[in-house]
Amino acid sequence: MIIKSIAIAAFISIIISLGVALFNLVKNKDQEQPEKTLKALTFRITLSVILFVFIFIALAAGLLRPHGLGVQVQAKKTAISEPAK
Repeated sequence: MIIKSIAIAAFISIIISLGVALFNLVKNKDQEQPEKTLKALTFRITLSVILFVFIFIALAAGLLRPHGLGVQVQAKKTAISEPAK
């Protein structure tokens, strides 16, 4: 549960960072505007990469297990392709 909470918090942080970049992009055109937008977008990309690595490590360690339609389809394909004993 804590792994999912961390991932959700990271997603929310990414969206907030994107909103900050958009706000800085459309607000008054001054000298600091491009730097603030660049910092917000750089922060968003960094968070995205960290989240991707975190999810990959959690999947590899078995802390997260895939579930849903993709896993069910894969299980059906495996069951069909295996010969009957």
